[in-house]
Amino acid sequence: MTSTSRPTDPTTARRALRREIPSSAAVLADEQDFTAMRRYRTFPFDDHRSYLRQVETLLRRLASQGVLTTVSLFDPAAYEKYCADLALDPDRPDSRSRYTAEVARTGATLTYQGEPLSQLIPLLVEEADRQATWDHASGVLARAGTCDACGADLAHLAFARATQALQELLTALGDGTHHLVCSVAAGEPSLLAVLHATSHDGARPRLAESETLVFCTVLAAGFALRTPGGLVSRTTAAPADRDATGDQPHDTVRGWSLGDSWLRPLGAAQVFTAYCTDADTGEPIPPEHAVDYAPGLPLTAPPDPHHH
Repeated sequence: MTSTSRPTDPTTARRALRREIPSSAAVLADEQDFTAMRRYRTFPFDDHRSYLRQVETLLRRLASQGVLTTVSLFDPAAYEKYCADLALDPDRPDSRSRYTAEVARTGATLTYQGEPLSQLIPLLVEEADRQATWDHASGVLARAGTCDACGADLAHLAFARATQALQELLTALGDGTHHLVCSVAAGEPSLLAVLHATSHDGARPRLAESETLVFCTVLAAGFALRTPGGLVSRTTAAPADRDATGDQPHDTVRGWSLGDSWLRPLGAAQVFTAYCTDADTGEPIPPEHAVDYAPGLPLTAPPDPHHH
């Protein structure tokens, strides 16, 4: 028996290998962060717009070569702390490279798909905010401890309860596109999570996994600690259910407060007041056109054996 070996051109092999080694990039998303990095002598850029163009050119070149690149945010304050913790000189390119690799491993990232940075950066900021909220909510939830009577993990029970509450809420809301906002007073800043859901013809709502996880964790934190909070839904009716006399979708806003580890419906007047008041100033906000402010829907609460 004879065997034949297939000769491999070194350049071709090197290019093929390069496609199998992923890359990571961390971008300075705004002018303020960019300005903070300009204090370092080895930072080679002096214009934020030009910097973003060059980053985008590099990302496109890597994508054209078949290289998978994950993109994260470069946080100058976190970078400074990272360098201090590891006794690194922050004014060195290799320190920036090490920090970028660390953020790609532990921080919020997105895979570059060839889109302009102007589209990717807002999504990246949103992902970073979502991860920060999840970290904060998880820490709050962890402080719930265990039940004094039976030793049960209150965080686990609260998360299961939050998941059930969300399922019942979406079932009650029915068909349409739903924008849900849950806020919980749990230190500074308060916890805030957003969830988008769409359901048609009675089908199971379509949910983003990461959004759902963060939303349920925030809601569970409110349930476990029995801290003040609320939930607001804004529903755009499914196309078949819209008013045929108008082109603009008709939205319905409903609200619930957190009480006794469950969602308690608010009245229509309470919903109107909550939705049409500036959270920072307390000043009234004009109601929107084609929006109904309706009472929250009642949701059947499961037994709570750990009421305290």
